[in-house]
Amino acid sequence: MRATLALWFLVFSGFACNYMIRINLNIAIVDMTTVRSKTSGAHMCPNSTAFSSIRPADSSSRKTEFQWTDRERAMVLGSFYWLHWATQLPGGILARTYGAKRIFGFSNLFMFVMSFVMPFAARWDIKALVAARALQGLVGGMAWPSVHHLTAHWIPPNKRSNFITAYLGSSIGVAITYPLCGLIMEQWGWSYVFYVSAVVGVLWFLAWWLLVYDTPAEHPFISPNELAHITSSLTSMVSAEPLPIPWKSVLTSLPVWTALFVQWGTGWALHTLMTQTPTYLNLMFGWSPQTVGMWSGIPHFTRFFFSLFLSFGIDSLMSTGLYSRTCVRKISTNICTVAQALLVLAVVYAGCDQILVNVFLTLAMTASGASTSGPLSMMVDLAPNFASVLQGFSGIIGVVPGMISPFVLSYFTNDNNTVESWQHFFALSAVIIAMPGLMYNFVGSSELQPWNAPNGAVVNQELAITANGLTTKK
Repeated sequence: MRATLALWFLVFSGFACNYMIRINLNIAIVDMTTVRSKTSGAHMCPNSTAFSSIRPADSSSRKTEFQWTDRERAMVLGSFYWLHWATQLPGGILARTYGAKRIFGFSNLFMFVMSFVMPFAARWDIKALVAARALQGLVGGMAWPSVHHLTAHWIPPNKRSNFITAYLGSSIGVAITYPLCGLIMEQWGWSYVFYVSAVVGVLWFLAWWLLVYDTPAEHPFISPNELAHITSSLTSMVSAEPLPIPWKSVLTSLPVWTALFVQWGTGWALHTLMTQTPTYLNLMFGWSPQTVGMWSGIPHFTRFFFSLFLSFGIDSLMSTGLYSRTCVRKISTNICTVAQALLVLAVVYAGCDQILVNVFLTLAMTASGASTSGPLSMMVDLAPNFASVLQGFSGIIGVVPGMISPFVLSYFTNDNNTVESWQHFFALSAVIIAMPGLMYNFVGSSELQPWNAPNGAVVNQELAITANGLTTKK
């Protein structure tokens, strides 16, 4: 399984670089501009001393280049997602025509190149920075759905949850980027955050272009045994040639719409925590960029390892034949929605306790690791022939929260950041995250859909899984 393992590593590192680019501004902005607060001290919790060894940043001597309002900050942080949704569906469709190697590779490469531009755009005008980020997000939108096309053509159903943990290279990218960028800002300044991220990304692209192939059959070094295993596992589910997209069936499918609703909730959770945590920790406790980076990054490490651990458990449950695919997806979905919402709500009650705030933020992000075994696997489960197209729809829904969340926060803070205003925002977020998961328990499904073979050759779920040496109980 060497070819599949190599593919996992390159997808993993590709998502790590992708997220390094999309979130580098989230940590850089801590050093780019000063956030306004009602409190007279350096931060919203001046009497918080739980971590006595952590020294707050000296805000009196710290100068920033830009004086942005909360709304301008929201505009800068959310601009990446303004057009990011628009290329999700086209990215999935283009991957079917030109292959995921090209679409994922060049989409990422454009983001890397644009990262070099960000410091110049910021110093020219805030509107230029917003425009550059919006353009970066537009082209970058094609990355996620295109990789689902690779997954559908390379990975057998009972190994899908484990392979999709590669998507959480995104978490490792975030986990490394935050502390690394905090250190870079301390040493060289915020502009080098963008330069270093870009260089790392370009190096990844070179490896991707040389080593990745769209299908196992195209791979020149894959072993005959590995090729035979993959081909026999997918023959009954995945067509060798692109099939016409059954748009009516897709758009009227209750399982698809339920999965999209779940994607909305998990998208809100991910983008809210990923985007706002650095600013929140800086505002709450007045920590330096390096300290903020470290504590913002730790939850993404735990998210990845929890995802890896859970994926083995979920795939093992499916392999026993005792649990339906929908059943195991419900387990994962409840963890990354309902359980995560409770942990986000706990942040509200943690108040200014540094230990509890960081514990609950870490556990909340960790719980979102269940998304690889839940929401991210659903679209491949429902129709592997159209996985990239379904993920395109999913991507549209999933990234909209990244655009909206900063503005919702700015409504609560309104240039006067207080503990209470942030708590109200987190409480609302908890409700938004939990509702889709609760709905999925009643009407959700991850079973293979009849329209996966729109040419009339309806694929039977039970026969398809039997062909892989498994039996599924409904």
